[in-house]
Amino acid sequence: MSIFFHEQLYRTPEVMAKLKTLPVTICGAGALGANITESLARTGFTQLKTIDRDRIEERNLSTQPYYRSDIGAFKAKILANSLYRALGVKVEAQAKELTPQNASQLIGKPGLVIDTFDNSIGRQAVKDYCATANIPCLHIGMASDYAEIIWNEDYRVPSPTNDDICEYPLARNLVTLTVAVACEVTIHFTATQQPQSFTVTLGDFAIKPFLSSQS
Repeated sequence: MSIFFHEQLYRTPEVMAKLKTLPVTICGAGALGANITESLARTGFTQLKTIDRDRIEERNLSTQPYYRSDIGAFKAKILANSLYRALGVKVEAQAKELTPQNASQLIGKPGLVIDTFDNSIGRQAVKDYCATANIPCLHIGMASDYAEIIWNEDYRVPSPTNDDICEYPLARNLVTLTVAVACEVTIHFTATQQPQSFTVTLGDFAIKPFLSSQS
């Protein structure tokens, strides 16, 4: 019996085949990136790459799929090792900082890029490279009780004011809700090539379509 038995009952064989063969690069292996990578791997995606320069800290453990024994290790490496042990899925891990200079080398030419970086320089580098290389790119971010899942064409990189500031409120349930929406958007795009953008607010449990300024 396949480890994706339940997912296969819900999706069609055609969709599962598309999930298996689509290369996806996830930029960031923190609260959003690590959980998205794990969810995609457990859904049936088998060609995954994760990029993250950071090491695991104790404060990460409540919102990220790491263990106390992992503290001090590179997030990307631990995530890849964990998913291989759990599922036999080989995730390519790049424990490096992504910059405008190395974006093309680290990201490559996947079928989809998912940006979850927590700094404006990295996000801008991903946005610019994907636009230039014509690669579909989905950006996911959070602030307070708000989250957004927005495609590259409508995405605006936030101000660098709060870059590298880790003392901010973050509810685990906002993370898990955002990850669920982002993964379903990813599956829908993989199956249909139709992009969907959403906003999420935890206080009122609202998931709403993102209205582009161009619409």
